[in-house]
Amino acid sequence: MTEVTKEEFGVIPGQGSVQKWRLKSQSVTVEIISLGCIITSIKTKGRDGEFNDIVLGFDNLQGYLNNARYFGAVIGRVANRIAGGRFTVDGKEYQLAINNGPNTLHGGVRGFDKAIWSCQSVEGGVRLTLISPDGDEGFPGELRATVTYILAEDTLSIQYQACSSKTTPINLTNHSYFNLADHAAPDIYDHEVSITSNAYLPVDENMIPTGEIRQVDGSPFDLREPVLLGPRVREVPGPGFDHNFCLVLPGQPWMERACARVYHPASGRVLEVSTSQSGVQFYTANFLDGSLQGKDGATYPKHCSFCLETQNWPDAVNKPQFPDALLRPGEEYNHTTRFTFSTA
Repeated sequence: MTEVTKEEFGVIPGQGSVQKWRLKSQSVTVEIISLGCIITSIKTKGRDGEFNDIVLGFDNLQGYLNNARYFGAVIGRVANRIAGGRFTVDGKEYQLAINNGPNTLHGGVRGFDKAIWSCQSVEGGVRLTLISPDGDEGFPGELRATVTYILAEDTLSIQYQACSSKTTPINLTNHSYFNLADHAAPDIYDHEVSITSNAYLPVDENMIPTGEIRQVDGSPFDLREPVLLGPRVREVPGPGFDHNFCLVLPGQPWMERACARVYHPASGRVLEVSTSQSGVQFYTANFLDGSLQGKDGATYPKHCSFCLETQNWPDAVNKPQFPDALLRPGEEYNHTTRFTFSTA
C-alpha cells in the first residue's frame, strides 16, 4: 500500500497556497508540490538499506520560485527548444517569447513549471490539473492538462493527459535531476548508463536539431550497452550530453517501452525508465555551475546529475519529418512514463 498525505508547503502572495504531497511505499518516498507539479524529493534505499534523496531541489518555496534550472518540474506547453520561438499552425504564424539564445525553451517565460496546479488525491497518488488559457505564452487554444503521479511499490508512474480548444503544439515532460549516490554528491562520473536507442538527433550551435536522424553506431552516443559516464561525457562534443535519443521513428506506433537504465555501483541503486513517448532527452547538467544552494546547503556543480526527459523530439513543430507535435480539438494527448527504483 502507498500512503498519501499532504500539507502546506508555503504561500505565494497573490497566487495562493502551495501544497506538498507525500507518496510513501515500503521502498520509495516521493514528495511533490503543486507549484509546477515539481518533484522535490525521491528517497530510495541503497544496497546497505539506507535511504538517500536522489533528486536535486531546494529546502523551501523561495528556492523553487527562483528555479531557473527547472529542478523536478513538469514542463509545458512545449518542453525543450522551439527554433526562433516561431511555428505555423493552419497557415497562421505564432511568435513566442525568446528565453534561450534565439529560441523558446520549456514553454516560455512563464511555463507550466511556474503555475500552481489544482490537486486531488487518487489511489496511490495525486492528480494535478491546470487550465492554460488561449494565448498563454503565445500558444493557441485553451489547454486543459492533467498530470497524475502514482507510486506503486518501487515504481513511480507519471501520466500526462491534455485536450485543447484549438490546434496547438504540446510536449509535456518532467525535468528531475538525478544522482543515484545522493542529491549532494559532486558528480555522476561513477554512474553506468544505457539507453535503448539506435539513433539520436545532432544539433546546431543553438542546440536545435539539424533535421538529421543519425545512427549511434561508432559514436559516443552509442549507449545501447552500459557505459561509465565519466569517460563517455568527455568524448561528447561540447559540454556534455543534451541530446534527444530516438525511441520511435516517424510512422512507427507509439507504445510504452523500456528506454533507459542507470546503475550506481557504489550504492547499488538502479533507475529504470519506460515511456510511451517518442524520445528521451539525456542531459548531464552541463549548465549547472555550483552557484545554486540546494537542499541541506548542497551546491550543484556541472555534471552533478542527469536528466532523462521523456518527450517528443525537440522543435518537432517545425520539422515535418519528425513525429507529430500537434494536439487538435477532439483529440486527447496521453502519455505515460515510469521510473522504477531497485538495487543490484
